[in-house]
Amino acid sequence: MTSKADDAVECFMNGYNCAQAVFSTYAEGFGISWINALKISSGFGSGMGRLQSICGALTGAYMLIGCKHGKIRKDDAEAAEHTYSLVLKLSDQFCALHGKISCRELLVCDLKTPEGQQFFKENNLKELNCAHYVRDSARLVEALLFEE
Repeated sequence: MTSKADDAVECFMNGYNCAQAVFSTYAEGFGISWINALKISSGFGSGMGRLQSICGALTGAYMLIGCKHGKIRKDDAEAAEHTYSLVLKLSDQFCALHGKISCRELLVCDLKTPEGQQFFKENNLKELNCAHYVRDSARLVEALLFEE
C-alpha cells in the first residue's frame, strides 16, 4: 500500500511539477477536483515559475494549509494567524530536514537559463533532490493537517 506522500512523488515523476504534485494529491479532500488542483498550482513549480523562490513542493503544501485553515472573512484575524503559524511551522520543519527552503539554494543552479536546466538534467536533480522535497513536503503537511 502506498502513502499519499508516495502518490505525490509518483505524480511528480510522471511529469507534473512539484507544487502540482503536492497540492493535487490532497486537494480533492477539500472539494477541489484533481484537474482544477493541477491548474491552480501549475504556476508554482520551480519556486514559482522558475523564479526559484520558495520550493514549489512547499508552496503546494502552503496552499493545502489555506484550504483547511485559510481566512475567508476579512475580519478573521484568528484564521489568518493560525494559517501563518502553520506555514511557518511547516517551513521550519522542512528547513530542519534540508537546511533551506529556497529552490535556488536547494538546487544550486539557475532554472531560468538553458545552462541551469541542463545542469539540473545532467545531475539528475529531479530524482535525487526534488523527489525528496515533494515527499517531505507532502508528509509534513499531512501530519500538520490530518493528524491534528
